[in-house]
Amino acid sequence: MTEISREMQEMGARARKAAEMLAMASPEARTRALEAAAEALAERRAEVIAANARDMKAARARGLSGAMLDRLMLDEARVDGICDSLRAVAAQPDPVGQVMAEWDRPSGLHIQRVRTPLGVVGVIYESRPNVTADAGGLCLKSGNAVILRGGTESFHSSQAIHAALVAGLRAAGLPEDAIQLVQTTDRAAVSDMLRMVGLIDVIVPRGGKGLVGLVQREARVPVFAHLEGICHVYVDASADSEKARRVVLNAKTRRTGICGAAECLLLHRDIVEGLGAQIIADLCAAGVEMRVGAGLQHLPGVIAAQPDDFGREFLDMVMAAAVVEDVEAAIAHIRTHGSQHTDAVIAEDDAIAARFFNGLDSAILMRNASTQFADGGEFGLGAEIGIATGKMHARGPVGAEQLTSFKYLVTGDGTVRG
Repeated sequence: MTEISREMQEMGARARKAAEMLAMASPEARTRALEAAAEALAERRAEVIAANARDMKAARARGLSGAMLDRLMLDEARVDGICDSLRAVAAQPDPVGQVMAEWDRPSGLHIQRVRTPLGVVGVIYESRPNVTADAGGLCLKSGNAVILRGGTESFHSSQAIHAALVAGLRAAGLPEDAIQLVQTTDRAAVSDMLRMVGLIDVIVPRGGKGLVGLVQREARVPVFAHLEGICHVYVDASADSEKARRVVLNAKTRRTGICGAAECLLLHRDIVEGLGAQIIADLCAAGVEMRVGAGLQHLPGVIAAQPDDFGREFLDMVMAAAVVEDVEAAIAHIRTHGSQHTDAVIAEDDAIAARFFNGLDSAILMRNASTQFADGGEFGLGAEIGIATGKMHARGPVGAEQLTSFKYLVTGDGTVRG
């Protein structure tokens, strides 16, 4: 066994013990730990930003893209946002022990289905240091211990944020091993986490296609994951012009490096020369490189799309666009090229919107709203550990409630089965 493997096994064993203690801790203690972590992070804001500056300098030297740098960057406002997210998670109802359903049987048994922690969660992520706080906070709220393995890009930022989380645990009298951060950037630690059956109960990858694909291929531990955020916006002939222009521009340009950023625009054939042309002009004026299919290539400022531009996650100021016959063709396009993450329809016609919602099985479907709302905080979850696009257990934003399983509590009165 290598030294890294030995360290990972020890971390897993400590996390398992901490999870047992967390599951029995009071909701008040977990809430206090989150509030204290937010306080500690606010007090250490300067240290966190200084640590992030080291990461940013190294990232620029390695030539990371603008979108990746945006994911990595922390300033005063973003640190405040992380603190606010921790407080929001703290303020939520505690999911542990929550009665999901209960009923009585003719046999005399009373049965309850109640929420219970998953146990130990392993989170593997790349350049977004806020994931350190989001994942740590949500796992703590749901009574789970967590092992965090951040990327090389966010190494110093994650360490600084993790120190504040540990301070919160300490203030509440909870085990510091409840939130552990892997202290090496060696990729061998990732491989070890994926094989830690019996010590880690679920793996959550947060990152690009390469990372998530690796995890899904090699993990022996169950995985909550999405492979890509290939988000579409379909603008129907019934769309309101002002709403459509505002929503599409925001969906693409607010932040291009997040998984909820729109990557493909679909335009009903009847609006190409009017509203469609206006939307594409808006995007071009904002600096978006528009790669367009047939029927749009006569518009100013665009370039012809290549076949692989459809079904591609750009994570940059680049967007594909295509003309479709109707909502059925839009649905067919998204089924072919989408990733079942988030897709939106801009339409005033209720029947069109209903067909779009019924025809697709994406984790999140939106009407007349920006795909940038595909976020746990915006859904009222306080934060998210990721957007799950699988169909088992959790789908969409994974918050504290989604990080629980359930068990049955069965009560009798000397009841026997005949």
